[in-house]
This record gives sequence, C-alpha cells and structure tokens, in this order.
Amino acid sequence: MLEIRNLCKTFAKGTVNEHAALRSVSLTVADDDFITILGSNGAGKSTLFGAIAGTFYADEGEIILDGRDISNLPEHKRARVIGTLFQDPMKGTAPGMTIEENLSLACNQSSRFPLARAVQKRDLAKFRENLARFEMGLEDRMKMKVGLLSGGQRQALTLLMATIAKPHLLLLDEHTAALDPATAEKVMGITVKIVKEQRIPTMMITHNMGQALSVGNRTIMMDAGQVILDISGQERQMMTVPKLMTMYSGARGKELDNDRMLLSQ
Repeated sequence: MLEIRNLCKTFAKGTVNEHAALRSVSLTVADDDFITILGSNGAGKSTLFGAIAGTFYADEGEIILDGRDISNLPEHKRARVIGTLFQDPMKGTAPGMTIEENLSLACNQSSRFPLARAVQKRDLAKFRENLARFEMGLEDRMKMKVGLLSGGQRQALTLLMATIAKPHLLLLDEHTAALDPATAEKVMGITVKIVKEQRIPTMMITHNMGQALSVGNRTIMMDAGQVILDISGQERQMMTVPKLMTMYSGARGKELDNDRMLLSQ
C-alpha cells in the first residue's frame, strides 16, 4: 500500500518563475488499486510521479510504501521496488544490450547485487514465455540489441522489465501515448492482464478520458497541484465522460479547456 501525506513541491522558489506543482496532496493507494489519473498540462500528474519515484525530493510531506517511509530514499533504491514506464519508448532500456540482458538486469533489480551475472540460464524460459504474450516475435530475438527494436517493441519490453520482478508499485506515465493505435491497444491489454495477475498497485497517467473510466478501478483528476476528484465503486461505474467534465467544472468553477483531453475521448 502507498500512502502520500500532505505532499508539497515548489519549483524555482524565490524567483519570478516560482511554481507550486504539488499543494498538500494526500492519497492512499490500496494493494488492489489500479488508479487512472487525469489532468491538463501543469496539473501536477508527472510531478507526483517524480516525487514518488525519487526523481526529486518533495519539499514537505511523506511517502510511505508498504509501511516504510521512502521520502528521503534516493531514486536508485526506490527503483528496486517501484516499476516505472514513460511515454518515450526510448527510456527504460539499455539499447546497446540484448533483450535477454535487459530482462536479466530487471530481474535482479530488487536483489542485493543487481549487476551480478547478467544472464542466468534458469531465467531464459521465463523470459521467452512472457515475451510471447505480446505476440511481437520478441521471444525469438532475445539476443538482438534493444536499440534495433521498434518503439512498440521497446515499450513492450520495458513493460515486462518493470513488472517481471513484481514491484511493490507500478507507475505508468502515458506509456501507450507514443504508440500506433494497434500496438497501444495490445500493450494496454497486456498491462491490464499483468497488473491483475500479479496484483500490483498501479497508477496510470492518461489524457484519454474514456480510457480513464474504463481501465482500472478508480479515477482521480488533478488540477493546479491538487487532487480535485476521486471516483471509484458504483459512482465510477455509472460515470460518463460528459458527467466527468461537469464534475470538473463544478469542482474548479471553470470549463475543461484542454484540447488533448477533449479530443482523446
């Protein structure tokens, strides 16, 4: 379980560019939660992920993961228990290494010696089995350099790398947005299946309002560094995109004017 307590982050403090990106954000993510996160640019979504992953330290507040305070833990140590996927398929993999070498490093990520013996034979069958689920032929290219793969293939590999050691938390930052529609649908389908099978607490940023209501079990909306809506259960089951837009307008006293969100329904 993840507990976020009164998290605050301000960038460029004391300058004309000062920006409060997170304003006393509090949030609890249960072990069986798959939360989709909506919000326009500058709402604080990616900043929240950066604070959780340890890309930077929050100014105030606490981040508790499975009862452990990780607020001051460096990013590389958090990476042992937090899986992260970004929008850019080029992130998250080592292009000069082979598919099996990348997977071996990911498999050992949570161990005390993550760089010990890059490829272990006992893991190869598991790698092949998991790669085959994407139906991209990756299981037959395990000795291929990752830099030679397409964007969709690299993102599929990155998803497997982020989940193969069953992280305590999975952060998905628009991980299918840069893919073509068919590949995006395939990667999202596998994502949902992996999260369900392994019961990984998951948070996913998306600009697609329809997807935000159909994937996972809970939807939150952020605006100006705050969580303004948190919808789950029967309320979410009955929710439609127009109703969600109306709720946003009521919470903020203004109409939603983000073109990307409005056009991605």
